[in-house]
Amino acid sequence: MSPTPASRRGIALALILGSQLMMTLDTSIITTALPHVQRQFGFSQSGLSWVQNAYVLAFGGLLLLGARAGDLLGRRRVFLAGITLFTAASLAAGLAQSGGWLISARVVQGLAAALAVPSTLALLVADHPQPGARARVIALYSAVIGAGGSVGIVVGGVFTDLLSWRWGMLVNVPIGIAIALLAPRFLVETERRSGAFDLGGALTSITGMTALVYGFIQAAAAGWSAPATVVSLGLGAVLLVAFVLIEHRAPQPITPLRLFGSAERSAAYAGRILIVGATFSTFYFLSQYLQEVLHLSALQTGFAYVPITGMFFAMVYAIRPLQNRLGRPPYCWWRPSPPRWSAWRGCPGSRPAPATSRMFCCRCW
Repeated sequence: MSPTPASRRGIALALILGSQLMMTLDTSIITTALPHVQRQFGFSQSGLSWVQNAYVLAFGGLLLLGARAGDLLGRRRVFLAGITLFTAASLAAGLAQSGGWLISARVVQGLAAALAVPSTLALLVADHPQPGARARVIALYSAVIGAGGSVGIVVGGVFTDLLSWRWGMLVNVPIGIAIALLAPRFLVETERRSGAFDLGGALTSITGMTALVYGFIQAAAAGWSAPATVVSLGLGAVLLVAFVLIEHRAPQPITPLRLFGSAERSAAYAGRILIVGATFSTFYFLSQYLQEVLHLSALQTGFAYVPITGMFFAMVYAIRPLQNRLGRPPYCWWRPSPPRWSAWRGCPGSRPAPATSRMFCCRCW
């Protein structure tokens, strides 16, 4: 018996939200288990960071390439490939017998998530064309992302304390299998588009960022003048310059440089980098401090994060009413003269800067 359109959309929504929750959990579920992983595999302090870095770098570095793959090959097809690979990598991580095995599995998890995550939102939007319904499902999608990081830390503590840290990885296996089996029936394939992959941009971005991260980790372990530190940081800088040049020349870049032409958008990017970087660093070090210095259990550590993550989750709902009440603040910058005055005419914050040849502009919303 074929499902009705309403029931099919409901099951499709559950599959998409379930997959997104699974992959969001994976960014934080290992956090409370880090001291246990370190003791079991004998990681150094700098080596332990790669249990987290391996996933995040692969995921972030290949995310845009995964989105392009969905455009060219079909969103459902790429989503299924990502979920299948993520499930297999989670099984491998849960059964890891060495530190290298675990880190390798985490890299594959990040790659798989980079394939699946961009397609989840695209499939969700395509399945709900009506603006009201689309707004509701996107709100649910955002809530899952917001709650996933918080829940992952607590769930990781529960698994680590009562069972084993490995269950934080193995729990993905039955969920992934169920999604992979049901998705072909309930998710609608999207239309393919023509285009090309920007492999050069993807490879230089991820290897450049990996080299920089490795260089910073080596600097903490061996000093800034150590050969490995200098070579890694230098190589990372060269690769990222190559990435910018490739994106400038590529006919279909994964990161169009015109995106950074907007001061508003660039400021949002910078703010996002600071927030995510500070959050991951805090969670990473706080987990070890609570367990190694204060001698809390993994379960207690998981619940100790609740006030922090609760604050993040609450701000998602508080910021919109505050913005509506207070308005969006202007942002300001210096621009070379002669200014394009006509573009800013009527903006009360725009005025010539005395004794300079530049214009001080405040953006009007």
